[in-house]
Amino acid sequence: MIPMLRQIIRAGIVTEAPPAADEALRLTGQRLSAAMLRQLGRALVIRHIDAGSCNGCELEIHALNNPYYNLEAIGIKFAASPRHADLLLVTGPVAKNMEVAVKRAYDATPAPKLVVAVGDCGCTGGVFGESYASCGRVSNVIPVDVAVPGCPPTPLQLMQGILTAIAPAAAK
Repeated sequence: MIPMLRQIIRAGIVTEAPPAADEALRLTGQRLSAAMLRQLGRALVIRHIDAGSCNGCELEIHALNNPYYNLEAIGIKFAASPRHADLLLVTGPVAKNMEVAVKRAYDATPAPKLVVAVGDCGCTGGVFGESYASCGRVSNVIPVDVAVPGCPPTPLQLMQGILTAIAPAAAK
């Protein structure tokens, strides 16, 4: 017990330093908020679908809701049902057992609907490719509007991908 207390006294209070202000993040957030209000006139609702990923992309998607990125502050919400969603955020190569579920989620999403394929696996099939157990990229199963590559993509890249998807939505 004494050695552990000595270690605590030597180390002192260890905390994470607050992140430095990120101008790119601030500008992307402003552009995303403005485009969303201009195109939809309300909050953007996203339905995330894990089609067979390793969960690396999911960790980055969850980071979008932390206090640093804080998507809810600019009016973006995640929904549990595709019936309430405007945008499907699909991660991973589409596993054969998820093919029907992804198609049903796409069909249940009201028009106009947007699809963003996330990560190298969602965009190209990644290391899994097409096989007896995998359909490969998301675009092999449903139409994709925007692909966000990376293994995994950063939260800022995800925000830019969502912005890219909703910006031309008025033209559709």
